[in-house]
Amino acid sequence: MYICLDMRVFRKMYSIIWLCLIALFCWLMLDLTIPYLGFRTDVDFLLTKQKIIHLSHWRWAFYVHILFSIFALVAGLTQFSEYIQKKYRGLHRSMGYIYVTDILCLAGPSGFVLALYANGNDLARASFIMLSLLWIFTTGLAIYKALKKQWEEHRHWMIRSYALTLSAISLRLMALVLPHFLHLDARTEYALIAWLSWTLNLVIAETIIYYTKNKA
Repeated sequence: MYICLDMRVFRKMYSIIWLCLIALFCWLMLDLTIPYLGFRTDVDFLLTKQKIIHLSHWRWAFYVHILFSIFALVAGLTQFSEYIQKKYRGLHRSMGYIYVTDILCLAGPSGFVLALYANGNDLARASFIMLSLLWIFTTGLAIYKALKKQWEEHRHWMIRSYALTLSAISLRLMALVLPHFLHLDARTEYALIAWLSWTLNLVIAETIIYYTKNKA
């Protein structure tokens, strides 16, 4: 009995810590996004895109992506809390539809356009293209499983989808950390970070899914 109680407390504490960390990173992402909302073309990342910034479809994709990806990060936070699922089912459902609609109609397609013009070499661009396609695919399957009332499969695909959503955070963390341990040329390093930013997230997601299946 005491062991079960301790495990419940541990799970609750783990969930709270996890949610707080993701919320913190969401805030940091929002803080990084705010300077771009002035629609200036000489801000940070945009300085590296001066050769293509005149393309209207690229500019539209950029601003749509940076704005609505934040909504996906925040909406996704509500989808994995047992407390919200049990006590606030309406909120869980509404935020889930916002999350899915955001990715399928706005953040995902705009991310694909940006991936076609991504910095770095062909290997880096291939990574971002695959990421955007998998993001749309996993999210689409998640809503499909929900409509079919296959709730366990729905949860698994949502875990995969949100793991890919979090690649926006892991990409920036790896860009800060890995250069201190690896000494590669800039293009190779960026390509490596591009692939690791979402493949490692998917490995973690599959580990969580495997654990929950065995637990069930």
